[in-house]
Amino acid sequence: MTIVWDERGGATVERDGHPQSYVNPDDPLLLVFEYVQQFALVLEALRPDPAPLAVTHVGGAGMTLARWVHRVHPRSPQIVLEPDTALTELVRRELPLPRGHRVRVRPVTGQEGVAGLRDASADVVVVDAYDQGRVPPELAGSRWVRELDRVVAPDGLVLVNAADERGLRWVARLCATLRERFAHVGQLVLREVAAGKRYGNVVVVASRRPLDDVSLTRAAARAPFPSTWRSSEQVVRLSAGAPPFGEIGEPSPPPPDGGVLRLR
Repeated sequence: MTIVWDERGGATVERDGHPQSYVNPDDPLLLVFEYVQQFALVLEALRPDPAPLAVTHVGGAGMTLARWVHRVHPRSPQIVLEPDTALTELVRRELPLPRGHRVRVRPVTGQEGVAGLRDASADVVVVDAYDQGRVPPELAGSRWVRELDRVVAPDGLVLVNAADERGLRWVARLCATLRERFAHVGQLVLREVAAGKRYGNVVVVASRRPLDDVSLTRAAARAPFPSTWRSSEQVVRLSAGAPPFGEIGEPSPPPPDGGVLRLR
């Protein structure tokens, strides 16, 4: 794993040959990877109040979104589940978290960490964990979704950074699995990925309560890259016939280009 600095004062955290995070320690509001921008747009749309949020992050790397949450929602209690202790130590040394943060890093896998959380303890769970550029099968199946359902507050959100090939069939199955416990599952996605032009990331948003499609559509219009919001009804229609995963899911398709992520 390495940290590569650039001329803007920011740093890219790389692991297994794949860029994992971009961090500018002096500007936590600078979000460079497209899917992190989309995470922030979703939270701005659905949680506009700057009150603290209890956020659990499955996957840590540079903790870019945790830094953003700390700035936008001060005093937010956050838990980061990151089993790679060497990575965490590197980030803490080279990219220390801001003063006054309430971020706790636990050196466990997502499954282990979420299993140890109290019922309804998280306002938001962000799932952004990859192994060799792929979402692990353990973070896609019905067993995992049941655990998310247990730890997310009644009005809480689940945000997933998914990735798929053209056609988004794996993402369709993931959404079908999430709908087993969360009635409303939408997608914020780049237009060219939605159009089936290339492999890419999809931010999946799951909730028990209806999602604010008007605010999320406006959020998509503000995205630095042309993006679109797919409502829960659209996702159901587009993924018709996609079966949910079993107890353990399947890994997401491998990236064809070494996992290169587009920058703003």
